Amino acid sequence: MTRTVAVIVGSLRKDSLNRKLAKALIAAAPALKCEIVEIGDMPLYNQDLETASPPPSWTAFREKVKASDAILFVTPEYNRSMPAAMKNAIDVASRPWGKNIFDKKPGAVVGGSIGAMGAFGAVHHLRQSVSVLNIHMMSAPEAYIHLNDKLFAEDGTVTDEKVKPFLAKIMDSFAAWIEQQLK
Repeated sequence: MTRTVAVIVGSLRKDSLNRKLAKALIAAAPALKCEIVEIGDMPLYNQDLETASPPPSWTAFREKVKASDAILFVTPEYNRSMPAAMKNAIDVASRPWGKNIFDKKPGAVVGGSIGAMGAFGAVHHLRQSVSVLNIHMMSAPEAYIHLNDKLFAEDGTVTDEKVKPFLAKIMDSFAAWIEQQLK
């Protein structure tokens, strides 16, 4: 059975290195059906908007995430944390109270940053934020990718021969994690 994965990218920039990283991770996982679920057009979570007709972008996001078997977060690091758009996506998916669509889904997080620590702070902050949402987060291998514009060719493929097998290892481990959690 092919498992579906909602890939949530924290960077909103069209040509962001984290979006390229997400696409490289997707390419490294042919056994999974991965789809980037866009988060940039969602208004900030506000319980007052939680009516019979919430914002359409919330509804579309929730439906795509709910229909997936698993979640892959790909996050840059902004000021030792995840970007506000990523936190907003987590809030939209886990609210209103009692309607957490992340509940019991397998999850993983990969951080990418131009900084030497490769989004270490953002990954751990994201893990802390989702720890109460009953996402079954894969703990290893941990992935903090040092990103730079030379890591990707113009077509988005990874050019560093040391990074390619690591991305494949992450996604192979995630595929196994998903199967283990969904038994």
